[in-house]
Amino acid sequence: MELNSASKEQLAQWEQDLAAEYQAIKAKQLNLDLTRGKPSSEQLSLSDAMDGILNGDYKTADGTDTRNYGGLDGIAEIQAIGAEILTAPVENVLAGGNSSLTLMHQAMSVAYFFGLNGADSAWSKESTVKFLCPVPGYDRHFAVCEHLGIEMVTVPMTANGPDMDVVEKLVAEDHAIKGMWCVPKYSNPTGVVYSDETVQRIAALGKVAAANFRVFWDNAYGVHDLSAEPVALASIFDACKAAGTEDSVLQFASTSKITFAGAGVAFMAASSANLAGFKKSLGFMTIGPDKINQLRHAKFFAAPGSLKAHMEKHAAIIKPRFASVLSHLEEAFGNNDLGQWESADGGYFISFDTRPGLAKEVVKLAGEAGVKLTPAGATFPYGNDPQDANIRIAPTVPTVAQVDEAMKVFVTCVKLASVRQALAA
Repeated sequence: MELNSASKEQLAQWEQDLAAEYQAIKAKQLNLDLTRGKPSSEQLSLSDAMDGILNGDYKTADGTDTRNYGGLDGIAEIQAIGAEILTAPVENVLAGGNSSLTLMHQAMSVAYFFGLNGADSAWSKESTVKFLCPVPGYDRHFAVCEHLGIEMVTVPMTANGPDMDVVEKLVAEDHAIKGMWCVPKYSNPTGVVYSDETVQRIAALGKVAAANFRVFWDNAYGVHDLSAEPVALASIFDACKAAGTEDSVLQFASTSKITFAGAGVAFMAASSANLAGFKKSLGFMTIGPDKINQLRHAKFFAAPGSLKAHMEKHAAIIKPRFASVLSHLEEAFGNNDLGQWESADGGYFISFDTRPGLAKEVVKLAGEAGVKLTPAGATFPYGNDPQDANIRIAPTVPTVAQVDEAMKVFVTCVKLASVRQALAA
């Protein structure tokens, strides 16, 4: 379907055929959902053996009774698992509750109101606070900034991560920029894995940025590989240590998409100075995390190699869903310019770009046909995609058959919106 060279008559015929196809789809009264990157029930069931795993023994290896108060850093056994996921020293890892988003919000709030390195480092003492946001990116990150009144500045993503030429220039020239969001492995939604060079350049930002600049390194998909030979992500902790910028990065991860999404364990890795500054405020918020849940997880992953084996089971469930999406996109748009997409080797999303000006219309058409998609613009700060092109596809929750049905609808909606745009030109 070559729209640029098609006659008005051909476009009109395509529109008529696609409109009829679309009405037939609507008549099916579908109810399918590709909106959020959640684990499917099959994936959640992989961790059911955690139920009852403690068998009445609530003591950690050092004798701590996990039923009681205390232990702001979390238990040692789960800190070790966090260190494995984040490739950071165990003594620099804090284990919290079930949500890494909570830890990120708390860390940003502490940096904003109280400062991670003393009261003088608080961002709120300055007239303007800005954060760099690689786009397309994660809507919940943007929402945290918006909630705290932090101005967001977009940075384009490349195949190797954020455009570091742009990042370095902005950070060096504007010390109102206090940080940057990063999803370094299987970036949400593009699936990009940051290159070794990008990791090194991000680590070096601390040399030219404001003293209270912090990268929020959300490695949410660090072990969510779909390939048998995944691309390795360089350790940002090691890169910062080599650059002498240990205080410039805060790392986050969780088991939310590894075990139970609503009952996992979140991790934060940071320099000793950052951890001390964070815990100074955290101590007013909590007496300690849910150590019983932490111990359940530690026992579940006690055997060497068990985490990797567990994630291979996740991959076996997810891969057919990704394959279905990619197969439909390739068949429909592989030989034309109606859409472009990223093919990720892990994570939870596939990023699709329509022709400029069509994302909202495609999402609207799909919704009316019974397929819910993430709102167009969600992958940009303030919900504003300047090109109105990016759509995030999240195929993990529906069954493979449901993904297949949803993608048939999606393809029809993209084609119909594209033809109507060309007719109106």
